[in-house]
Amino acid sequence: MSKRFFSPVLLFLFLFTAGQQPADILHYRFQVHLSDQSDTLNGLTTVRAKLLDNVSSLRLDLTRTGNNGKGMRVNRVTRSGKEDLRFSQSDNQVHLYFTHPAKKGDTLDLQIAYAGIPGDGLIISKNKYGKRTFFADNWPNRAHHWIPCVDDPADKASFEFLVTAPEHYQVISNGIQVEETNLPGQQKLTHWKEEIPLPTKVMVIGVAEFAVQQTGWLHNCIPVSSWVFPENKNQGFYDYAQATEILAFYDGYIGPYPFKKLANVQSKTIYGGMENAGAIFYSEYSVTGERRAEALIAHEIVHQWFGDMASEKNFSHLWLSEGFATYLTHIYLEKKYGTDSLRQRMREDRNQVLEFVKLSRRPVADTSRNLMSLLNANSYQKGSWILHMLRQELGDTVFHQAVRQYYAQYAGSNADSDDLQRVFEKVSGKDLGYFFSQWLHRPYNPELKITRKADRLQIEQVQKGLSFRFPLTLKLDYSGHTITRTFAITDQTHQFTIENSDSLLRVETDPLVGLLAAIQFVEF
Repeated sequence: MSKRFFSPVLLFLFLFTAGQQPADILHYRFQVHLSDQSDTLNGLTTVRAKLLDNVSSLRLDLTRTGNNGKGMRVNRVTRSGKEDLRFSQSDNQVHLYFTHPAKKGDTLDLQIAYAGIPGDGLIISKNKYGKRTFFADNWPNRAHHWIPCVDDPADKASFEFLVTAPEHYQVISNGIQVEETNLPGQQKLTHWKEEIPLPTKVMVIGVAEFAVQQTGWLHNCIPVSSWVFPENKNQGFYDYAQATEILAFYDGYIGPYPFKKLANVQSKTIYGGMENAGAIFYSEYSVTGERRAEALIAHEIVHQWFGDMASEKNFSHLWLSEGFATYLTHIYLEKKYGTDSLRQRMREDRNQVLEFVKLSRRPVADTSRNLMSLLNANSYQKGSWILHMLRQELGDTVFHQAVRQYYAQYAGSNADSDDLQRVFEKVSGKDLGYFFSQWLHRPYNPELKITRKADRLQIEQVQKGLSFRFPLTLKLDYSGHTITRTFAITDQTHQFTIENSDSLLRVETDPLVGLLAAIQFVEF
């Protein structure tokens, strides 16, 4: 997702650990009734779960109605639609109790009937034109505010949404539309189904008055569409049409696009963009008619592979989503606009990383339980720089092979940073342990003081903390010619001799923009 337009709400969220749950969720069937008369949601969720142990109870994440009147009240729980189960609710969970213990290996169908006003997760509001809208906004673990689920990226499941709403709305969701039926009382049922197991963070619905355009096809079989507010449809159709070209590029660069459609949706997300699988939600202000959102669209499309299909095991490895989306956006723009575009964007990213570390000394692999705080320059720009430096280390061809292999190996499942390291080591034949250790786990970056005195060049690491190992490239401009030299920096201080120093006019540090470091050059 993109941080642009981010609204700082819900600063403290709690992580529910799927590893503590003795069941694997296989499928969700979410039946949701929405109304114009009130913000109350009426829901019936069927959860299909395979038991991983003998159990007498299970729990699902669901926010209980609070003193502010917002939250969900469970009315009934049944097993297979027949046996009523005893249940209880705590602040953020519903506990289901079995009359007879269920056995390991059993597959259960559990139905939870509930109702309430979502305090979050499903944003019920008005768009910039004053029209009522309903948009799910689940990242990182906000789905439990409106649907019963295991709200953790490690527990993936297939799912479907059956949305009953006033007939003047259109409904967009993940997967493919399997039904749209007009009902009595000026109501309409819309049914979308996604067969690929996904995390709850990208399971969504969007309910609004839309103008819809078919903008293109991938391989003549996967539709790419734009869903925008009717009042700015011409600008929206023009802006979002870039998605077809971008999708084709990543389909070739990463691997086959995994979903059966791509809908690009103008929405009320609190983020600049949210990478919901096959149905990307963008800020309502992303539409300008001037195609300013090309990088944003590319970023969210990358997430269809990295974040949606190949998901992080937990949010401490968020850079595997956001770092990939940031850097592969740069690669797309490099391909389209040239290497100078890449270098300029890497300079901008580096500046953001170096400014961020002044305020927060946190590692990229960050175990903070304040999940919103992870939307920072470490996860995005430093994650991007880690990939950029890997590319310099391995070369374009090997780096590209490793990206493709990592995705192919973990598509449909979850990975962490160690998994990525193993793939890159296998493809490259190199030991990358020190590389990943220093860049992922140290809460600071190299700070270099480079001093030139006569024919001597001293390179000193002055950051507080351990020394880094990296290659440093310098461009030496002489009268009439230029020499580029790369130095292997392995210790805190290195000294080198400059040949023909009398005719040296200028020293340029990191001319190819390949090193994440703060560099000060001093000449005597």
